[in-house]
Amino acid sequence: MTGGAGRGDVVLGGRTAWVVLVVGQAAGVVAVLQRSSLGVAATDAFERFGIAAATLATFSVAQLVVYALMQVPVGVLIDRYGSRRLIVTGALVMAAAQAAFAVSGTLPAAIAARMVLGVGDALVFISVMRLVPAWFPPSRSGTVTTAVGPMNSLGFVVSGLAFAAVLPALGWTPSFLLAALVSVASALAVLALVRDSPSPRPPRVPLARALGVAASDLREAWREPGTRLAFWLNFLTLFPGMMFGVLWGFPFLVEGQGVSPGFAGALLTVLAVTGVVYGASVGPLVNRHPYHRSLIGIGLVGLVGAMWGTVLLWPGPAPRWLLVVLVLVIPLAGVAAIVTFDLARTANPPRRLGAAIGMVNAGGFLGTLLAVLAIGLVLQAMTPEGSTEYSLGAFKWAFATQYLLWAGGAVLTLRYRRQAVRALAERDPAALEALRRGVHLTPPT
Repeated sequence: MTGGAGRGDVVLGGRTAWVVLVVGQAAGVVAVLQRSSLGVAATDAFERFGIAAATLATFSVAQLVVYALMQVPVGVLIDRYGSRRLIVTGALVMAAAQAAFAVSGTLPAAIAARMVLGVGDALVFISVMRLVPAWFPPSRSGTVTTAVGPMNSLGFVVSGLAFAAVLPALGWTPSFLLAALVSVASALAVLALVRDSPSPRPPRVPLARALGVAASDLREAWREPGTRLAFWLNFLTLFPGMMFGVLWGFPFLVEGQGVSPGFAGALLTVLAVTGVVYGASVGPLVNRHPYHRSLIGIGLVGLVGAMWGTVLLWPGPAPRWLLVVLVLVIPLAGVAAIVTFDLARTANPPRRLGAAIGMVNAGGFLGTLLAVLAIGLVLQAMTPEGSTEYSLGAFKWAFATQYLLWAGGAVLTLRYRRQAVRALAERDPAALEALRRGVHLTPPT
C-alpha cells in the first residue's frame, strides 16, 4: 500500500481503520521497548561503563532532550509526509541506534547512540497518534485516543519481562541487538499495512513554501490557548509514569527498596498493564466530561502525589503491598496525558494538527527530562563521591523533587485553562455552552 492512497469504500472507524491503528500502535509499543530498555539495564550500565547515577541520568537526559527538541519538527514533517513514512523511518533509526549501543564500549559512543535513539523515538509516537483523527470520526476520536494511547505502556511490559529475562541470559550485546531486530520487524509491518488516511493525499507544495507555511502554523498553534493548556497538562501528567518506567523505577525498587530484580520487573509490568486498563476504563469516563478534563487531570495527579507521599514518608523500606499500590496509582496521571492530544485536536484545524500535537508532546517530555535529571543529581549529591551504593534516604529525597514539577505544572495548567475558556467564549459562546454540556467539539476550520 502506498501512504496516502485513497479508497472510496473505506469508512472512518471501520475495519481498515482498526488494522491501521493496531499495526501503528504495535510500532509504538516497540518504540517504548527501545526507550525503556536502559532502565532495565541500569545496574548493568553502572558496571559496563564505570559510571554513577548522575552520569547514568545523562544517557536518558540526552535521549529525552533530542526527543523533546524533535517534537515540533516531527509534527511539521507529519503534516507534509504523513505518519507511515515517519513511523517506518523512526523504527529503522531506533534499530540502528540500539545496534550501535549494543557494541559501544565507551561513554561518548553510548550517549551518542541514545541520542540517535531519541530521534527515532520522536518520529514514531506522535505519528501513531496522528492516525487516530485521520481514521476515526470526531465523535469517537477522543475516546479512541484515550483508549489506545496507553497501549504504548505495553512496551514497558516487554522491557520489564522479556528484555529483563534476556539480558542476564544472553548478555549486553546480544540483548540489544535482538531489540534492534524487533524494531526492524515493526518497520516492515508498518510498511505493509499502514496508510496515512482513507482520503487521497493533497498535492505536495514546494519545500520552500511548505517551510513558510509550517512556521506560520507553529506560531498560530502556540498562540491558541488550548494548545498551551494541553502542553502544560501534558507536562504535569506524563512524567510520573515515564520517569519511573524509563529509568529510575527499577533502581529505586532494587537498590532503594531492596526488592529482587524479578519482583521489580513484575511491578513495572503491573505499572504498564494498569496504564492500558485505565486507558480503556478511566479514559472514556474522563472523556464524558470534556469541559472538566484538565481539572480531572490535576485531581489524578493529586492522587499520585498523595501515594508517593505515603511511600516516601514510610519509615524505612515500604512494604511490598504499598509498592504494589504505588504502581497501581501512578498510571492514573497518564490517562490525563493522553487526553491532551484530543485537547490539541479540538483547538487546532487539521492542517496544523501535527505541529500542535508535537508541541503538546514536547511538554510531557520536558517534564520527564527535568524529573530524570533532578533525581540523578540529588542521588549523586547525597552519595559519597565515587560510590554507586545509593541509600534509601537518597532515593526518597531524589523522588521528592517531583513535587516541585507538579506545583509548577498545576499552576500553569490552571492559568491556560482560564485563557482557553475565555478565548472560546469570545470566539463561539454556543460552542462553550455545548462543551459544558459534555459535547465534544469539532476542530476549527
